[in-house]
Amino acid sequence: MTCISSAVRSRCGAGAAALCALLAACGGGGDDAAPAAGTATSPPAASSPAANPASVGSTCNLADFRARVLARINQVRASGANCGVDGVFGAAAPLAWNDKLTLAAEGHSQDMAAKNYFSHTSADGRTLADRVNAAGYAWSSLGENIAAGYPGIDAVMDGWIASAGHCANLMNAGFAEVGVVCVPGRAGDTYSTYWTMDLGRPR
Repeated sequence: MTCISSAVRSRCGAGAAALCALLAACGGGGDDAAPAAGTATSPPAASSPAANPASVGSTCNLADFRARVLARINQVRASGANCGVDGVFGAAAPLAWNDKLTLAAEGHSQDMAAKNYFSHTSADGRTLADRVNAAGYAWSSLGENIAAGYPGIDAVMDGWIASAGHCANLMNAGFAEVGVVCVPGRAGDTYSTYWTMDLGRPR
């Protein structure tokens, strides 16, 4: 089974939060659940330094996970992309890894695996912004791609690039930092892996 979901969240004006876009689709085929995307924006402020980069994030035992994921993301951003209905994007600046975004992504993938669900909204109702705030990341904009069932980095990245909303999140020049995790599914779970990519710009 394949599932793709994309959500965009923005804070518009003086603290008023609005859900700016939500797109979801599921289709058949294997154990691959396709990517899901989301975005949020808040007023600018000062950024906190990231934690030790090697200390955070599940990798599904994939070798050189962080380096390979970041290289693939930045390769796509350097090339520009046609994101279908979301438009054609020129080259964008490379993203830097951020452990607080990775921590937020980790919590969400762990929760999806533990409770066997696939959604941008946590089982207890928390949103992307809630999870990132709890991780201590001070943000001016946020986005999220999720996926499930993909066996490796190239497969999940190909899925995200092929989906308009996820592709647009990847190419969004407003983002400066990223954290990505892959958490193995558990016995009885619908999917074998649960991926979360959180993107942000610090304030």
